[in-house]
Amino acid sequence: MSPLLKIRAERDQMSAIERRIADFLLENAHLLRDYSSQQLANALGISQSSVVKFSQKFGFKGYPDLKYSIVQAMARGDGKEEVAATSIPAVGHPHSALADALWQLKAQAEAATRLINPPEQIDAVARLIQDAGKVYIIGLGEDGIHARAFATRLSMLGVLTVHYVDAALMHAGVSTTSADDVLFVFSEHGRQPTLCQISHRARERGGHVVSVTRHTPNPLRAHAELALLVSAHDDRRYIEPLLYQSALSHLLDLIFVLLCESSEARRGLLDQNLEHMQDLLDS
Repeated sequence: MSPLLKIRAERDQMSAIERRIADFLLENAHLLRDYSSQQLANALGISQSSVVKFSQKFGFKGYPDLKYSIVQAMARGDGKEEVAATSIPAVGHPHSALADALWQLKAQAEAATRLINPPEQIDAVARLIQDAGKVYIIGLGEDGIHARAFATRLSMLGVLTVHYVDAALMHAGVSTTSADDVLFVFSEHGRQPTLCQISHRARERGGHVVSVTRHTPNPLRAHAELALLVSAHDDRRYIEPLLYQSALSHLLDLIFVLLCESSEARRGLLDQNLEHMQDLLDS
C-alpha cells in the first residue's frame, strides 16, 4: 500500500500542522528526494520535530524512512495515482483531460475510503443487515439522496426497511426499535444534534446504530456501534462533494454486492422485483 495513499486517507483526521505536511508530501512527492526533514520544516514554517512526529504517526522510525518509502513507491509506480491529476496530458478534445482528472480524483477518494474501512468492519455491517428485523434509514438534505438509494436497494432484496426524510418521524419510529433492528444514519459531517438524539434513542431501545460520515471526529460517530467512513477532500468546493458522493456510492455498492452474494434467496427476490418494476414501466 502506497504511503501516500495512507496519508491521503488519514488527512481528514489530522491537525492543521499535520495537514500542511500531508499536502506538501502529496503535491511534491516527486521532489521529496531532495528534501531533508529540516528543509521540509523550513519550507512549511514548522519545527523539525513536527515532521518527525508526523512520520512516526504512520509507523516509520523517522522522516528518512518515510521519505525512502515514498520515493520507492514512486519508483515502482505505486504512487502514480497520487500525482496531481493536472499532470495528465490532454488527449483529443479538451474535455478528455478534465474527465481524466476527475476520474483520477474519484479513484483516489475511493481507494482512501477502502483503506479506512477494513473488511472486518464491512462484514460486520453486512451481518447486521442480514440479521435485522427492521432497518431504519435516515439522511437529511443531500445526505438523504444516498439514504434513499440505499433504502431502495435493501427493500429490493426483501429487507424490511423504514426510510424517513423527516427527523421527527424517525424519532417516533425508532421508539419501537427492538434488539435485532438497525439504524443507519447518513450525515457527511455528523454534527446534527437531532440525528444524535435519534441514534441515542435507538441505542436505548437496544437497537444497533451505524453512522455514515466523513473520516473526522464527530458527535454522531460517538453514538454509533459501527461507523462507515468516507475519505475525500479537495481544495475546490465544487469538486470535494463530488468526490465524497463517489466514494460513498462505492462503499455502499460493496455492501449491497456482499448481501447479494451471501444469499441466493435474496438474489432471486431481487430478480423478481426487478422484473415486476419493468412490467410496471412497460404497462
